[in-house]
Amino acid sequence: MDERLKIAVFIDYDNIEIGVKSTLSREFDIAAVLDGLKERGEIVTKVAYANWGRQASATRALTEHGVQMVQRDPSPRGDKNGADINLALDALEMAFTRDHINTFAIVSGDSDFMALVEKLKQYNKRVFIVGGKAFTSTILQRNCHEFISYESLIDNAPARPHRGGPPQHRQAPSRRSEALPLEHVLPLLDRALKALERREVKAQLGLLKSTMLQLDPAFTERDYGVAAFSDFVHKLAEAGHIRLHKREGNFVVERIERHEEIQPAPALTREDAIPLLRAVVEANLAFVSVGIPAKELAALFHAAYPDFNHKEYGFTEFEELLNFAQDKGLVRIDADPELGLRVFPGAELETPAEPRQMEQAPPLAVVAGAADSAGLSASVEAGTPWPENAAEQKPTAKTGRRRTTRKRQTAGSSRRTPASSRRRHNVPSPPASE
Repeated sequence: MDERLKIAVFIDYDNIEIGVKSTLSREFDIAAVLDGLKERGEIVTKVAYANWGRQASATRALTEHGVQMVQRDPSPRGDKNGADINLALDALEMAFTRDHINTFAIVSGDSDFMALVEKLKQYNKRVFIVGGKAFTSTILQRNCHEFISYESLIDNAPARPHRGGPPQHRQAPSRRSEALPLEHVLPLLDRALKALERREVKAQLGLLKSTMLQLDPAFTERDYGVAAFSDFVHKLAEAGHIRLHKREGNFVVERIERHEEIQPAPALTREDAIPLLRAVVEANLAFVSVGIPAKELAALFHAAYPDFNHKEYGFTEFEELLNFAQDKGLVRIDADPELGLRVFPGAELETPAEPRQMEQAPPLAVVAGAADSAGLSASVEAGTPWPENAAEQKPTAKTGRRRTTRKRQTAGSSRRTPASSRRRHNVPSPPASE
């Protein structure tokens, strides 16, 4: 792009920090994120939102990088959406009042920001999402302009010497994801090359990558074991998937037309892994219902499918499959900084609880004399059956309640309501005893 990007960075610190700890077992590195964004444009403002009373150890690093920290006070109910609302309002206000800012980077994996992403795009702003592959919603990844995986940023971050101050915890080594087979990128590459052909534009490297990002914002060449897009293109050419020419000092990519009989076998898709995971979750629903750790679920999954290879389905790690299944409603994932990811049944597997049948109490009869003395309310005596002719009785004009008599059986005697009382309360006469 010829336009210089002016980037505003908004950090949902509570979300990104717990996501990094639970999936990568390391502290969040703000320097790696900012360095990755500086490669794409100029950062003009940086704001982070969190309950800083619980994140005191992180404030020093944020201060060193000039990040403005906005306090999020938790509500009495423990509402966790306070930071989301403040972040969204501040980002929209900046979009309205700062015309020179044309790009917004949201550092979070929360799918609740989907509405903010769509609104910023409507106001002609570019949107980057920075988050982990295992905890950032795939819906959010594929609806921004570019998804920047946190794993790729820390894999390429330079070593930083310690600058004094309080000793910091030793960072766990980053888990380098295994390279995906090139067959998984061929459908996207083919779509991008065909789109450029229809526009009668030469597929130069920069234009080709921007087109691929338009079609799939989650694409990154780092998933295929290379650090630069030029290396990715050369790798495709060496494998015989494309032709690479150099014209006027620039590399141009051309598709290789293949006959139908020599087309490569179609690669497995991410959707193909969902039925396998569903079978394992349903077979172990008792464990999943109480929140099974992701590592234990992975062990059960591989025990059921020993030959399963997540790379063949387009996942760089098993946790990425779980994240994809969460967006499908199969599972629900809770991130815990100490216990890691815990997996629960999703909306697809949760069966609504059957309403409990309440035992109906026997109907009660209203004592006419007590109701008349009270004026507005009737005295109720429990255990007295409702008379059979109650439906034929008329409500009184005073309260609208139905009045009726009760017959009390005593040993060897009976008592009836006087006729005058029956006429006054508009109660039919009881049937004559045989």
